[in-house]
Amino acid sequence: MGLRRLFGALPRGLRFWLYRRMVSVQLQPDAELEFKIAETAQELEACFRLLHDAYVGAGFMKPDPSGMRITIYHALPTTTTLCAKYRGEVVGTISIIREGVFGFPMQAIFDLEPVRARGGQIAEISALAVSPAFRKTGGEVLFPLMKYMREYCERYFDTRHLVIAVNPDRIEMYEALLTFDRLVERQVDHYDFANGAPAVGASFDQQSAPGRFRRLFGGRPVGRNLHRYFYDLKLPQFSWPQRRYHTTNDPVMTPALLDHFFNRLSPVLSSLDDRKKALLWTIYDQLDYKPVLPTLSPAGDADGGHPLRNCRRFSMRCPAQIEYADEAGKGVYVVAVIDISHSGFQAESRLPLPLDREGEAVVELGEGKRSVLRARAVRRKDTLGGAFYGFRFEESDAPWRECISAFEMGYTYRDIR
Repeated sequence: MGLRRLFGALPRGLRFWLYRRMVSVQLQPDAELEFKIAETAQELEACFRLLHDAYVGAGFMKPDPSGMRITIYHALPTTTTLCAKYRGEVVGTISIIREGVFGFPMQAIFDLEPVRARGGQIAEISALAVSPAFRKTGGEVLFPLMKYMREYCERYFDTRHLVIAVNPDRIEMYEALLTFDRLVERQVDHYDFANGAPAVGASFDQQSAPGRFRRLFGGRPVGRNLHRYFYDLKLPQFSWPQRRYHTTNDPVMTPALLDHFFNRLSPVLSSLDDRKKALLWTIYDQLDYKPVLPTLSPAGDADGGHPLRNCRRFSMRCPAQIEYADEAGKGVYVVAVIDISHSGFQAESRLPLPLDREGEAVVELGEGKRSVLRARAVRRKDTLGGAFYGFRFEESDAPWRECISAFEMGYTYRDIR
């Protein structure tokens, strides 16, 4: 305790310098370690148990009769839980919560609008836990798990900004070693999602991070060079999802898994308010999910003043181009399609696009799966990172319909692939 107090009394810049001098990573983690998406009942249960014990031990939650920490965010297809396994046993876990119909846990406390204004998708990093057997091994599990999470968010989850809420005692590690920036220059004294523990919010910009890591660590020895570790090193222990389409979510919740974890082991679904119950019905609208979804109270107001979307949209990240050729002139624009539906899509463009003008949209839905549509932009939303356009079309082609059908019929990312 005396050393910690002495360390805390040092100037902030000196403390950060010492953090960076002391950091060390294993360039070749144990071959029996594996990092993957938690997808089976056994993997998810092990993650939730590991998380429960870590949170109870840290005072972030009270013991639960199930022995697991299970939240509604774990039920959403926009959340991915990653795990580290050693000899088949889960020894580390972390969850990535991308913005969906329920928002983020952090939104109740922290202002994310400055992050949102810079453009790009946001994901909250939550539910981090490492087995006690690996907590004092120099980051043997923690560092590769963080590396795996960062690469997954960039390559598969279409995420630019990562946001976290951490205990004030831990925030400087994220700032000094991982280049996080505080969301606010104050401490939140009561964070309900962590049993009222104090918390500090911070964000990580995937776009600017490589340059920051290079400036801070580029000249360090290889075992202490976090730029090389996070951006150049390839680890064979990482298992990546195989995808037929350019999707950005990896849902794992079948009706049986949803019922097992969120009804039988923990009453998460029945405890939701009617608004969230109704939203859950719009997410899991396949027939097989109906018996396990929570029922609305007879007098409940599902709308809550906000209309529910009638047409489901599916998250993607597809290269595309829009070509205009009519009396108003010609032009070809390269865009990125970020979600699709039966009758439209949303696209991100760095150049201004004409509104209410029909063009030919060529969308690469996946490897060898190209859709050609006659579409027009009907709305625009501007951010600091670019403009987003909502497109509508009257008629889709076979590749588009096949893709939509795969989303509607599949339960998990393995079905969709």
